[in-house]
Parts: sequence; structure tokens; C-alpha cells
Amino acid sequence: MAKKQTDRLRIEKVRGQGPKEIFGEKAKIHDKSVNSFSKVIFETLKKDFPDLEFRFRKSIDKKEINEKLNDVDARLGVTIFLPKAKISPDGGIIEVKDQEEKWRVVLVCEAKHQGKDIENISQGILVGKNSDQVLMVAGNAIERSHKNINEIRNLMIDEKHFPYVLFLQGSNFLTETISVTKPDGTEVILKHDNGVLNRIDRLTASNYSLPINQNNCENIFISIDGKSVMLQSVSIYAKPKEWTVEEMLPIMMTVSTTSLKILGLTE
Repeated sequence: MAKKQTDRLRIEKVRGQGPKEIFGEKAKIHDKSVNSFSKVIFETLKKDFPDLEFRFRKSIDKKEINEKLNDVDARLGVTIFLPKAKISPDGGIIEVKDQEEKWRVVLVCEAKHQGKDIENISQGILVGKNSDQVLMVAGNAIERSHKNINEIRNLMIDEKHFPYVLFLQGSNFLTETISVTKPDGTEVILKHDNGVLNRIDRLTASNYSLPINQNNCENIFISIDGKSVMLQSVSIYAKPKEWTVEEMLPIMMTVSTTSLKILGLTE
């Protein structure tokens, strides 16, 4: 109960600091709106931590990422074919300036929506080439997420945190079997272990198959042959239906404040 109350109070606080147009009762998450939500988090961080300096960037150049790799080890970051190449996560990149005047990543967010089977079934819409199928075979568009994830990992290769949050929504990201009712009252069962439907396992490679819906911002260290290896895991949050602003903002704030704590900028 205490956690729910804290989340509610935090949402009300953030609501008062962000653009009103994104906070309608029916505000839903999609690729573009996550950028607006990230900007709300950015403004909230500036007000909550007035002694810290934050910046928001829409994109990061591949050249900058390579320079960071090369600074860490001269063998890295030496290959680039498109000098103007860059990555542009859906929610941009929020950074903070540390005690040494260096910019450190605080939050990176993306949102992917794939699979409209729930909407189609509930509305009685058949799909497929001949419009005679209940389920649509899942696509592969979400696999492009791996590129941005890997590039942010390259940028943060020497960090002890990885504040990358990936919000997934749609029937292609089921984590449990659900039932959907057609207009005629018929129940259709969508199985989370149906390989034709589910694509979430194609993204759990980015979080080492850790549990879904948890904050993985703090890096994990494992031992291999007596040597410590650091793992940077994406925080994957998934649900079959739309994410609302009330659900997303507490997650984004928690990951952001976790970053600040690991960086030693807050207690």
C-alpha cells in the first residue's frame, strides 16, 4: 500500500511539472509519446535535484560512441563507415554532469508496440491475406531495438549502471496466457508460449533473460574462471495492452534516481 501511495504522489508531482497535453485520461504510450514523457522526467529531475545539472539529447553520434570506446581501450572504436551516423532512441537521452564535469547517462527509454490481436479480436476483425484468420503472424520490427541497445552499451562500457528502459506493448509480448472476448461473446485464448504469436524472447537477449518488469539499472557482476565480468542489462517492461502515463512515469523516475545513486550524486 505504501509503495502505491508513493507512486501516486510522485505521479501527481510530475503531472504538475509536465506538459498538460500528454496527461489526458486516455493518454496512451506509443513510440512518439515516450519522448514527451522523458522530457517530463527531465524537467522533474531538474526541480527535484536543483544542485545537479541535467541535459536532454535527441540523439548521439556514432563518432562520439567510438571515441568513448577508444578512450577506454585503443583497440576499440576504430571502425566507422558513415561519419554522420547516429542513434536516436524514442525517448532521447537524459544525462547529468558529475563532480568531474563529465556528462553521465541517467535514462534512455524506448517504446515498441507490436501485435494488434487483442484489439482485432475484441472488435471482431479477421486478418490475413483472405481476412479469414483470427491471429496475425508476428512481425520482426522490434529486432531493430538491439542496435540502439548495443550502441548505448558501447557508450557506457565503463559505467556500473545501465539505465535503458524498454517498454513493450501488444499481443506479441505476452508474458502470460490471456483470454479475449469477441463481439459475439466467444472467448479466444492467446497463449504466451505460442511461437507464431510471441516475439518477446527476441528481446530478452538484451537482459540476459532476467525477469521481466523489474529495474535492472544496476549492473550485475559474475565470475568466470576467477575473473569478474560486468553485465549491463536492459530493464524490459511488457504488457499486452497500452501503457499509461500513470504506469510509466514511476518506472522512469525510479530508474533515473537509481542512476543518480549509483553515480554517487545522491544518497
